[in-house]
Amino acid sequence: MRFFILALCGILALAGCAAPPGVWATDEAVERAAYRHDGPPRLTLFTMLNNKTGTGAHTSLMINGQQRVIWDPAGSFKHETIPERNDVIFGVTPPVADVYTRFHARKTFHVQIQELDVTPDVAERAMQLALGYGAVPQAYCARSTSGILAQLFPGKISQTWRPKTLAAEFGALPGVREQVLYEYDGDDNSKVLAQWDPSKV
Repeated sequence: MRFFILALCGILALAGCAAPPGVWATDEAVERAAYRHDGPPRLTLFTMLNNKTGTGAHTSLMINGQQRVIWDPAGSFKHETIPERNDVIFGVTPPVADVYTRFHARKTFHVQIQELDVTPDVAERAMQLALGYGAVPQAYCARSTSGILAQLFPGKISQTWRPKTLAAEFGALPGVREQVLYEYDGDDNSKVLAQWDPSKV
């Protein structure tokens, strides 16, 4: 098991599931960035998949409730204009959501996007569970995300280490809509954020 976890850490470091924990944006930054999408309360599960092997590499969850955030456990998506507390990214406007998915989609990985409209209560509970979780260690992205979803959908979502298992269980929930994003940029996904200028969107 220890060998499996160490090997998994190495793979996920390439895919985006290996950021150092402990980020904590100020109250002012979080309040300034807060964004409420005008769509319905919604959970969007992102699963990053290897284009050659089909294996899952990273899992994250976008939550649209009183505001829209992304739970990005042990993620490597970082930009100085986008505030984060531990693994919760704030200010997820449409351009931020777009650059987030494009950051993960490249010639070696694609992104499975699964959306589920939920009640305001479910969205709010998801938000509170994400905010209260704390910083996530490397390679625990699916484990932590499935732990949150298992509390929202008991008996339907199980806690798992595997992003594909979580995606399959989430996809079996009634009402889930799915799309897939492919892009063919080089493997250095840091260039996506380096070139992104929020003042021009």
